[in-house]
Amino acid sequence: MEKFYGKVGLISAVLLLIWTGLVCAETPNLAPRKIEIKRGYTAEAAKCIECHAEKTPGIIEDWKLGKMGHSGVSCYDCHVVEKDSPMAGQCSGLKGGKLFISPMVSSKTCERCHPTEVAEFQKSAHADLARKAIYDETKAGGKLVALQLVHEGAGFLGTEKGSAINEASRKSGCIVCHGSEVEVGPDSKPINSTWPAGVGTKYPDGSVGTCTVCHTRHQFSVAEARKPEACASCHLGPDHPDIEIYLESKHGQRYLTEGEEWEWDSAPGAWQPGDYNAPTCAVCHMSGIGELETTHNVNERLKWDLMHKRSELRSGIHGDAAKGDKRMRAVCINCHSTSHTDNVRAMLDNSVALYNTYWDGAVKMKKELADKGLLKKDAWRDGFQELMYYLWHHCGRRARQGSAMNGPDYAHWHGFFQVFQVYKDMQDIYEYRIKNNKIEELSTVMSTGPI
Repeated sequence: MEKFYGKVGLISAVLLLIWTGLVCAETPNLAPRKIEIKRGYTAEAAKCIECHAEKTPGIIEDWKLGKMGHSGVSCYDCHVVEKDSPMAGQCSGLKGGKLFISPMVSSKTCERCHPTEVAEFQKSAHADLARKAIYDETKAGGKLVALQLVHEGAGFLGTEKGSAINEASRKSGCIVCHGSEVEVGPDSKPINSTWPAGVGTKYPDGSVGTCTVCHTRHQFSVAEARKPEACASCHLGPDHPDIEIYLESKHGQRYLTEGEEWEWDSAPGAWQPGDYNAPTCAVCHMSGIGELETTHNVNERLKWDLMHKRSELRSGIHGDAAKGDKRMRAVCINCHSTSHTDNVRAMLDNSVALYNTYWDGAVKMKKELADKGLLKKDAWRDGFQELMYYLWHHCGRRARQGSAMNGPDYAHWHGFFQVFQVYKDMQDIYEYRIKNNKIEELSTVMSTGPI
């Protein structure tokens, strides 16, 4: 019996060695590969590529597969800056030399080759407007800054304003989408978790915008930017569930069932129906289609402001309502009849009017309470004011945006169904305070609000 088990053990060991050898033979070598550039690049550019092929091979692999690599645009072309640039520094491979680089690439760099795209982008809500929404202390009395630092950042519990802990919520959440104001240290490298950040980032060279939010470095893929997932990392969640709305819509259903077969890599301006069988976010808001040119100004095709407290026709820096409506209709007509488009656009107008009816009523109640001194100074301890925030920022946005993009569950159950419930609760609080001329001692409102 012992001999039998001894033979079994020996056989098992041999089989294990054979299996291990086969597995190892099939496993790819993940060690950095040495690259030597013999042609097509200057000595300086080649040195960057060869060094990073060893130190950050993932970056080089992405670059090799992307349009930049195919066009002969190298690390050197995007990352080298003038010596007097506020972002100028030197990596270990350049120490003591005459070349200066920055790990940060701002829109000013992209503008050298893409001036039209950057100019359009700078006029959009993705640029200054995005960042200022969370940094501008003069806007709305600095209420959003207070929300991030005093409330979310536990300033009311005594955390020091501007400290790492106080800023943690803003920097882990808000700036990732909205953008930051980049700070640099003595070596010109970014500090205080202000980089990398979102689409409206302001860089030390004075420029605004992070193109790689949509065209991820270092492939900078146009195909990636055309897919809904490119927008989904920011346009989601309880306050603006645009990706959820899109995927619920008929457009999204077709994308989910057919999208893998669509042609995503057509040349800019040549991506047209036929390459895809239903629009993505990019098709409606940015891509060239029919008679419309491609644009990087996401405001250009919009009629209504569906983000702020009251929906108004777009004007000024927010766009042009008349032109926006005409342009969006020009998108729809590529796949839909005029009557279909007219009905859908009218439905949006009516939904906006319905939401504004609720909002105007809430404003009227709040003014009367304020005039009688029946509002708490801290809105986040006041049930009426907390509900009013959710009426606008959560269920009110969902109702409007669900209507705009044909997401019935978000227009209804997550939208107007909750809008009327929130409003009625606000009415009850309002009537109690007016009748009793005092604020209720303890708020009955859930601190998380309607989700």
